[in-house]
Amino acid sequence: MLTSALAGFAASAVLIIAIGAQNAFVLRQGLRREHVLAVVAVCATSDLLLISAGIAGLGALVTANPVVVTVIRWAGAVFLIGYALLAAKRAISPGSLTPTAGGPATLRATVLACLAMTYLNPHVYLDTVLLLGSVAQQHSPRWAFGLGAAAASAVWFSALGLGAQRLAPVLRRPGAWRVLDGLIAVVMAALGVGLLL
Repeated sequence: MLTSALAGFAASAVLIIAIGAQNAFVLRQGLRREHVLAVVAVCATSDLLLISAGIAGLGALVTANPVVVTVIRWAGAVFLIGYALLAAKRAISPGSLTPTAGGPATLRATVLACLAMTYLNPHVYLDTVLLLGSVAQQHSPRWAFGLGAAAASAVWFSALGLGAQRLAPVLRRPGAWRVLDGLIAVVMAALGVGLLL
């Protein structure tokens, strides 16, 4: 059981550590010190639900319906490119380079943006539902694998969101925010265009 949990932890860690849409959003919220715990909770809980769905067999069902995969891909591409444009606007606009400027400010808006960033991102489904779900089938018990994978997600998002505050002194300069938002824009646009291609 411990071996399966550790395998799940390692597999999940490898998949989620790569900089993507969700990680960039968590990092930005952590740097802004804005609703960080809510964002971490939404991301970790969402991963737990999606990993559980993959282990329960949803991945096989989605793969059997290519129309669903296509709809998710297009919706995700539109969302990611839109978010990239907003990040590019923040990078260009000198008026929105402070940690508290731009983007959602209320808890409700932040949680909705986080939910959209999570569930409109096709990479989340590919990584959690399809890939981790299929790898879990090779482990016994597969739910131990899933718990290990969910634990890695919780550890990563907590470290990213809460650890980002340590970077705050460096990012007090407008130039640093300009670079960060520029990188976020490039990553989001690349992911979105990649989905369209």
